[in-house]
Parts: sequence; structure tokens; C-alpha cells
Amino acid sequence: MEKINRRSFINGIMVTGIVLQIPNTVLGMFPSKAKMVKASLITDLHHDIMHDGAERLEAFLVHVKKNKPDFIMQMGDFAYPNIKNKTLIDRFNHAHETALHIIGNHDTDAGHTKEQCLEYYKMPARYYTKEINGICFIVLDGNDKGSPTRKSGYPSYINDEQRQWLQQQLKTINKPIVVMSHQPLAGELAVDNAAEIQEILSSAADKILVAINGHTHIDCQLLIKNINYVHLNSASYFWVGSKYKHNSYSEEIHEKYPWISSTCPYQDALFTTLTINPTSATIHIEGRKSNWVGASPAQLNYVEQIALAPDKEIVPFISKRNIQVTRKEK
Repeated sequence: MEKINRRSFINGIMVTGIVLQIPNTVLGMFPSKAKMVKASLITDLHHDIMHDGAERLEAFLVHVKKNKPDFIMQMGDFAYPNIKNKTLIDRFNHAHETALHIIGNHDTDAGHTKEQCLEYYKMPARYYTKEINGICFIVLDGNDKGSPTRKSGYPSYINDEQRQWLQQQLKTINKPIVVMSHQPLAGELAVDNAAEIQEILSSAADKILVAINGHTHIDCQLLIKNINYVHLNSASYFWVGSKYKHNSYSEEIHEKYPWISSTCPYQDALFTTLTINPTSATIHIEGRKSNWVGASPAQLNYVEQIALAPDKEIVPFISKRNIQVTRKEK
């Protein structure tokens, strides 16, 4: 398998397959004859912005039915938790016996609350753990208030209560761990106390397989202090903002769904299947390609986020990725 340098995997654009390494100690934590674990993941559907959110979710669920994962998860910015969206939310919840959710920052827009998210999404808590076939998935809530460095925008923070809970989980869990969050814990648009959270996670690097987030609508992977962080692309679009407003669809669609004009939509829904295979000591993230609808960020000369570049991190696809355990000779 090919090894790549830091710059290559930060850019995260090798659709043919990116190979990184995870600690050998994690492999030893799997029980003998451990089963392969498959998770179908979708993030940032933004049903209340997109005119075709239901169709995009349906494409994901068709893939789920074919792929037969052990569980499904939506990773935030899904659909407002209200009666209007109940049919769509129930469609997701009833598609698999284990349907998991993460609360995104936009899920509480328009006066909606986290309590409504817990009710409509059928979540056990705003942050929680779920064990699947011997792997512990730690789900975080990056929407905490109280950041001492917050300047503007949505809260993006892991508060003291949740941080202490996370530390306790990492100490007591003696199984391989996958960390899931809406907001990134590293890289672009990371939570305000990302450096602190990275230190906490690095202390358990011998247990953590990978950390995956949504929120940024980009395709990117970073390795920081022996933890692989993967930014999973949106199911629907890249947000360019009002400065770059343009029409990608018909006037009728834009009149009914005005926020779409501040996006560069993807033609097809993006989602992935995460496969953890103890036998081959690999983690595989399925790639999925699409195309821009209308003008792309590059064609609009989008330059708002300095750390991101059109046709690099800002792309209409999810890269195929393979993370392989390093086997050390005794």
C-alpha cells in the first residue's frame, strides 16, 4: 500500500484511495474472531434548505438497504425537529433497527431546541456512547455555550461537563473507539477548544481508530498526535454565502427555497459506508463522486476560507480512504 506525506492527506483529494496508519495497539483490543463493523453515514442533509432533501435521503436509504450495515447515523444539520419534518425523520429512524443521530448547529435554528432533537430523533442524550460489535462509538455535542474565546456565530465548544465525561469514557472504555461529532475536533472550523480536546484524545490514541465529523462540507483528512481526523462531506452542497449568490436551479425552486442561492449544490447525494475490519486490520471509507449543479466555487472565484481551496478540500465528492494498522515485528 502506498504511503503519503502530510500535505497529501491534508488536501484529501486522492479519490482512488488514501492510506494512513493507526496504532498497532488498537488491533489487540479486538476480541478473538471479532466481526467486521459497517456503518452507513450521512451528514448535513439540510432538508429545510434543499428542495430535494427527501430524495437525497432516499438515495442514502436505498444504499443502506443494499449495503446492509450494522447501523446508520446522520451526523447533524439533518431536519428541524418538528411535526412538518416528522415523516422524513421517521423514515430515517425506521430504516434500520439501529439509527443514530448527532445534533448539528442548524438543527436548533428557527427556535428549535435540543430537547426537541432528542424527542424527534429518538436520541438517548445529546452526547452518548453506543457499542456495536465490540467497538465503542463516542458521540459528542459540539454545540455547547460558554466558550471563553467565542467571537460570533454559532456556539462551537465542548464544555467542562462534557469534557470531563469524555475523559472518563476514554479512561474506562477498554475497547476500540470511534469518535463522532458534528463540528470538527481538528482542522477548519474546529470547536473553539480543539487543542484541548486533541490533547485529551491523544492520551487515548492507543484506543482510538478514527474521529469523524461533518459541518464543514469539505473532503479532508488530518493526522494530529496519532489521531486520524476525517471531515465527511455534506450530502447536499458547499455553502458559499450571500456574497456569491447565484441560481443553480429554476427560478421557481429558488423562489421557494431562497437559501439555495448561497450554495453550490451537488448533483447527487453524498454519503459513505465506514467499514472496520479487524481481520485485515483496516478501516475503509467508501468513496462517492458527484458533480456541481450550476457554477462551482472555483468558477465563482470563492476565496472566503483561506485554509480551504476549490478543487482541493472543496469538492463534490467523498474520497475513498483506507486506514491500515501498522503491524510491528516482535
